[in-house]
Amino acid sequence: MKHLSFEQGPIRPPSEAYSLLLRFTRNCNWNQCLFCPVYKRHKFSRRSLEEVKADIDTAAEIIGQVRDASREMGCSGRVTQEVAHHFYAQDLSQSYLSVVAWLYYGTGAVFLQDANNLLLPADQLAAMLNHLHEKISGVTRVTSYARSKTAARKTLEELTEIRVAGLDRIHIGLESGNDAVLEFVRKGVTGDVHIEAGQKIKAAGMELSEYYMPGLGGRALWREHALDTARVLNSINPDFIRLRTLRIPDRIPLYQKLRTGEFQQMNDDETVEEIRLFIENLDGIESYVASDHIMNLLQDVEGRLPRDKDFMLGKIDRYLSLTGEERRHYRLGRRMGLYNGVDDMERTELRTRVNGAMAQLLAQCPEDIDTIMADMVNRMI
Repeated sequence: MKHLSFEQGPIRPPSEAYSLLLRFTRNCNWNQCLFCPVYKRHKFSRRSLEEVKADIDTAAEIIGQVRDASREMGCSGRVTQEVAHHFYAQDLSQSYLSVVAWLYYGTGAVFLQDANNLLLPADQLAAMLNHLHEKISGVTRVTSYARSKTAARKTLEELTEIRVAGLDRIHIGLESGNDAVLEFVRKGVTGDVHIEAGQKIKAAGMELSEYYMPGLGGRALWREHALDTARVLNSINPDFIRLRTLRIPDRIPLYQKLRTGEFQQMNDDETVEEIRLFIENLDGIESYVASDHIMNLLQDVEGRLPRDKDFMLGKIDRYLSLTGEERRHYRLGRRMGLYNGVDDMERTELRTRVNGAMAQLLAQCPEDIDTIMADMVNRMI
């Protein structure tokens, strides 16, 4: 068996956990956002059509090898657990094993890395997408990251050409709809450009995920951040609104602003209040709100608008109604990965584990529990 491999980038959205990862560009062409730890000190570059086609061909060859091995094992080309274990027991490249996993989970989803593939000329990106669909069967969805500023500069005709070639969904890091916040964190875009880009992507027939970052306005601008972000998203009506709560580990540029006092970080309870204000002001749209990241405190705050708006607000109010001691207990359980929402606190076996961990922390460092919990989250980024 040939030990094949192809190039893959560093990240993908949580919703693309079972997707085939193919790298169309390298790193981020903007790469100035103060809150982002990814791509720093790495140069952006466009991959050529020939490079990307070669990687797609390699992925297709790996798929063929895996299915042939499955047939030899009597599994009729299906990637069962037995077949997957057969490959994972070998000394194969990470990209090779990622294809095995993709076949095992059977989602058919493909995610195009890295941060801004719409920067490629429309005809070149369309050629890459066409080659992907020609060489790899069973693809059900193709998704990519993009920047609003780049999408806004594309014509509707160009975006439609890309959609017809097979790009189904775009993830946009909106982060905020407030211009003062966007300028402070060096996002390089305005709320109006976010709206223009989002509306254009939707008009081209692509699904759109917009990311909102609770806490990014800090204590000075939290209300404006929540209200303007809701206003911008109300103007776009994206398919998904994904919550990504701000965290500030010491390796991101915003950490220096925190140290100097130029930025005052909100605590968990203040951030929950912000999210409540944000959701309360989402109006006239049918987006699905998703809290699908470990950094979020209340991962069960999600649902379809407008149907589930009261449900989501109720989940938030349930947390806010807790006593200070109970909130701290919940936060620790969440940071331990045991709780997804306040309802999980009613599970006796989980509550017992969190109580034990809390007692140990109180005995060892009673003054630093909140700092320890914040560090637990920062290490996850």
